Amino acid sequence: MIFYKLNTKHKDRLFRLIFNEKKELLDLYNAVNESNYTNPDDLEITTMEDVVYMGMKNDLSFIIGDELNLYEHQSTFSPNLPLRGFLYFASVYRAYIEPMKQKLYTDSPLYIPFPQYIVFYNGTKEEPGRQELKMSDLYIGNGKGKDPALECTAVVLNINLGHNKKLMERCKRLKEYAQLIAAIRKYLEQFQFEEAVEYAVEECIRKGILENVLRKNRNEVIEMILEEWDENEFREFLKEESWNEGHEAGVKAGIKGIIKVCKEFGVSKEETLEKIKKEFALTQEDAEKYIEEYWT
Repeated sequence: MIFYKLNTKHKDRLFRLIFNEKKELLDLYNAVNESNYTNPDDLEITTMEDVVYMGMKNDLSFIIGDELNLYEHQSTFSPNLPLRGFLYFASVYRAYIEPMKQKLYTDSPLYIPFPQYIVFYNGTKEEPGRQELKMSDLYIGNGKGKDPALECTAVVLNINLGHNKKLMERCKRLKEYAQLIAAIRKYLEQFQFEEAVEYAVEECIRKGILENVLRKNRNEVIEMILEEWDENEFREFLKEESWNEGHEAGVKAGIKGIIKVCKEFGVSKEETLEKIKKEFALTQEDAEKYIEEYWT
């Protein structure tokens, strides 16, 4: 087994590597926006290599048309994403207007690209397919009804396998990225973290998943994954999955028990249905399924 030496002073990002080429980044942009740009040269990279937050480089920023886009991958959910995005946008805009900064003091508008901030989330905590986080939610107090002078909105898209299926179908490389992460989690149920990553990479190469990236940069990719994802995070994911399975089994046993007792004491099906709906916060449809299954 190869032992990988991690460079903790320099953390590059697998997400950046996968979407490093303009063509692949344009495909991702088209998938997110349901647009049809075809010329990769329409895309101008504005990623700032020397801007680092929380010890990790930001992923990708670029201008296309009249939009300034910040794309970031996160395996850890944080309500502070809009604030991080705002700080990064400020740096990019500063660089953008530097050649014409004297215009800031004229009586003519200095137009700047429209900002869009997308976060691709694939952490182990369950999150919705799409959500918006606003920087204004982090302000102390409510401003006594005033509108804030500053706002930044992060659109968080869950890219764990099984989420945002239409988006995944529109961007093959994003789907394959999700498949790689899912493979790592699968192997982690059986092996140590480094072994799990090795087996997942080998499986993806065999199946043609991110094959060109993984064959060309195999060791680099493995090092990136080992740096980027905390083994404890994956272990917590497995424990959470086990707890959910046990919790679900316990709920079913409780519902079955209530239905049995109600039947023995002559409580009607209708009353029993209402009782389990209330006790277990069930929908009408789910409650009816349990009555049908356990009312024997």
